[in-house]
Amino acid sequence: MTETDLAREARQNIARHLADLHRLHIQLATDSRALKALTLSGRAQAEIEIAAEMLEQYMAATGAFLENMRGRYEARLGLLRRGEPTGVEAVPGQGALGHGAFWYAFSRLCSVLRMAERRSG
Repeated sequence: MTETDLAREARQNIARHLADLHRLHIQLATDSRALKALTLSGRAQAEIEIAAEMLEQYMAATGAFLENMRGRYEARLGLLRRGEPTGVEAVPGQGALGHGAFWYAFSRLCSVLRMAERRSG
């Protein structure tokens, strides 16, 4: 399997998992809307308790995931940074072909890591 195939497969796997996560979000939203039946039947406190539990658990799980991913990729930044394109294709004064795309992607990852830090902190 080529590196391109590995990257494509990784993207497809992640896209599939994100689609599954989206379906779970829709189901959680549907289940939470059903909670209003508790209030309509005079059990508002039960709706409040369940809603608070759901949101607390969701935020804890999401925060833990973000913190784990942020830590994992921040620890790898040095290694990732060394993956910059080099070689015979280097153009004097302009760097290697792919240099701009590489640093754009690297900057994007750094930006996302800062956003993850703000959300998990």
